[in-house]
Amino acid sequence: MAEPPIVEIDRVTFGYEPSQPVLHGVSLEIPRGQMIGIMGQSGCGKTTLLRIIGGALRASGGTARVLGKVMNELDGDGLYALRRKMGMLFQFGALFTDMSVYDNVAFQMREHTDLPEDLIHDLVLLKLNAVGLRGAADLLPSELSGGMARRAALARAIALDPMLMMYDEPFAGLDPISLGVIARLIRELNDSLGATSIIVSHDIQECADIVDYLYFVSAGRIVAQGTPAEVRGSREPFVDQFVHGKPDGPIPFHYPAARYEAELSLAAAQA
Repeated sequence: MAEPPIVEIDRVTFGYEPSQPVLHGVSLEIPRGQMIGIMGQSGCGKTTLLRIIGGALRASGGTARVLGKVMNELDGDGLYALRRKMGMLFQFGALFTDMSVYDNVAFQMREHTDLPEDLIHDLVLLKLNAVGLRGAADLLPSELSGGMARRAALARAIALDPMLMMYDEPFAGLDPISLGVIARLIRELNDSLGATSIIVSHDIQECADIVDYLYFVSAGRIVAQGTPAEVRGSREPFVDQFVHGKPDGPIPFHYPAARYEAELSLAAAQA
């Protein structure tokens, strides 16, 4: 019998204000062991969906089931226990600025386990070595480049060997070399840890190169889905515009306005 998905989103709705819905009946599944990309333009609802999966927000309607638990049914203790099985790489890393790289990675181990300090020491060095930063253990975040900071945050995110990893725009602001390094690490760490990963990203090329399946979100709805090969060949207008970076399409280049000729005529009449 097939294993149940790690994440099941069933007709989820959400709005920060009742009159301003963000998600409209979103449904998707995240199979165990796979890497899934969630893509779409800014403000489409993809990060909101990630926050619902992580328990930072509660769905207004529908069901969000994560690691077998219905998120809306969890109390505080249940939510914190579930989060110990999750890892999160925040956009731009969000490292603790007054802690060394070593202490950033050790933080979760000290907070959520009773491991002795000598074992924590060895585990921290193991995680840092996996991301190529064992030699930077004593540095502060301010002493790191953008790519190094993102790798340090990745080491912190995998500190407790999470079952579910979530990445919020992991490639934002990185140079091409750092971007390629982070993308390779995300794929390698997912496979070596036997984890399941969700990547929210604008970067279609890097994301499509490492994920197993893609969902496209537009205006709070899933408008397309498929493997990277299916997505690259899609004729769905929004996906075609997004994948190929076309300036005009379902997302128009021009913000809605009155007819150009009418505005020019009005300006001339008032001159």
